[in-house]
Amino acid sequence: MTTPAAPTTRGDAPAELSHRQIMVILSGLLLGMFLAALDQTIVSTAMRTIADRLEGQTAQAWVTTAYLITSTISTPLYGKLSDTYGRKPFYVFAIVVFIVGSMLCGLAQSIYELAAYRAVQGIGAGGLMSLAFAIVGDLVPPRERGRYQGYFMAVFGISSVLGPVLGGAFAGQDTLLGLDGWRWIFYINVPLGLLALFVVLRRLHLPRHRSKARIDFLGAALLTTTVVPLLLLAEKGRDYGWGSPTSLGLLALGVVSLIAFVACERRMGEAAILPLRVVSSSVFSLTSVTAVLVGAGMFGGLVILPLYLQIVRGASPTAAGLQLIPLMVGIFIASAISGKFMSRTGRYKVLPTIGTALMFTALMLMSTLDPQTPLPQTMSYMLLMGSGLGLSMQTLVISVQNALPPRDMGVATSSVTFFRSLGGTLGAAVSLAILFGSLAANIQDRARAAGLPADVIDRFSSASALDDSSVIDTLPAAVRQAVLDGFADSMSTVFLVVAALLVPAFLLTLFVKEIPLRAKGGLAAAHADAKTEDALSASRAESAVL
Repeated sequence: MTTPAAPTTRGDAPAELSHRQIMVILSGLLLGMFLAALDQTIVSTAMRTIADRLEGQTAQAWVTTAYLITSTISTPLYGKLSDTYGRKPFYVFAIVVFIVGSMLCGLAQSIYELAAYRAVQGIGAGGLMSLAFAIVGDLVPPRERGRYQGYFMAVFGISSVLGPVLGGAFAGQDTLLGLDGWRWIFYINVPLGLLALFVVLRRLHLPRHRSKARIDFLGAALLTTTVVPLLLLAEKGRDYGWGSPTSLGLLALGVVSLIAFVACERRMGEAAILPLRVVSSSVFSLTSVTAVLVGAGMFGGLVILPLYLQIVRGASPTAAGLQLIPLMVGIFIASAISGKFMSRTGRYKVLPTIGTALMFTALMLMSTLDPQTPLPQTMSYMLLMGSGLGLSMQTLVISVQNALPPRDMGVATSSVTFFRSLGGTLGAAVSLAILFGSLAANIQDRARAAGLPADVIDRFSSASALDDSSVIDTLPAAVRQAVLDGFADSMSTVFLVVAALLVPAFLLTLFVKEIPLRAKGGLAAAHADAKTEDALSASRAESAVL
């Protein structure tokens, strides 16, 4: 069944799509999102093996950092450009770039080549996430949009479970079909990407935009020099030293660039990547800050959970991935419930309020985890965490899409995605810094409490003593228990700190103004606005003649 093309003229309203037609389009969008979401989790599991094979263990952080930087800074660019010139060309571009980047990653011969190719992947990933949400915003009214958000959240949940399983399976193979096993971590994206590209090209029909608007190249450059130093500081600050000249220099560069970016956006007006009139919306401002905090809480907690399962509980990467299934179940069920709630009531404000409260509660409960905690109890905390995420993540996007004019659909969607991604990167970096920064002292305290000899305590005078966590299994029972308890203590501190971020997020949701959900999709609403403008213009012209 072919989806009808939406007319590009003002004379005809865009055709309403049936549920079946929307699901056909959604299949291509979900495949694209799945590529980006899976790539984050599948690579992290196998990174140690990949670094060993490419003889670049000490430089492996650049592989992650390069991807995060390009995916984060490209997100708002996709939003603004798609608002100006149309969504489909940029979504197709994002898929193609991601496929090319994946093929290049599979060909990498050194860790630095892999980092460069991951940067290419990140450019594509930035569009796969944000544009998928924007396209749904174009086609589906806000009140009905909740019906489909469960599918998006399921993609995140499935990728969080399937990624570690596939990553561990591929990395565990020396060769597969004549190639290094780890290379299939990237090659698996190619057929999935081609399928997504086929569906999008055949089924996604959106109006083409023709605009003579200026492109904000300077704003893009300043945004880059704002975000890149801050992300580098978050990722590498622990290695550089938080008070070192390098760290302080990166912080200063980011702050100066941010001030220059604001001045540039004011001068560019409507052509700006992030028009300041958008920032003046209280819904946008409060929701963006909330998105940063929710992103930090989400990724800050989720980056520790697999480490807890693998290090403290001794699960394999594959087993840890399967043990995260309750998280996915919570996300999917809560997303489905929130979608039905919005469709029936037209309300949404209460959802992120409850969601952030559930996330806070789950993280506080996770702070009590230790090596003896029963696995079912741990999994119940994951279910609670997933429920909070399912109520919060997409609801924040929908609230901003609904609050801003339809012409800003791309900016609205990409901005919330950008802030959540930025918060997630910072949250993950801070969580790992706290974990490894407190680890040595906590292990020493546990060793002293167990009455272990002084030489054993001195052995763990720095976190680098456990750079290879596999040595834990070779330690004597008493020493091993002290190490595992030390890890659990450090993880408990991380969960408490991350939970604290959800407190202001919860309070901010109370102040977000709830605007009734529109009954029209972005394209239909834009068409209605255009007809109103035409009628007003005609009325003014008639008045002038009289």
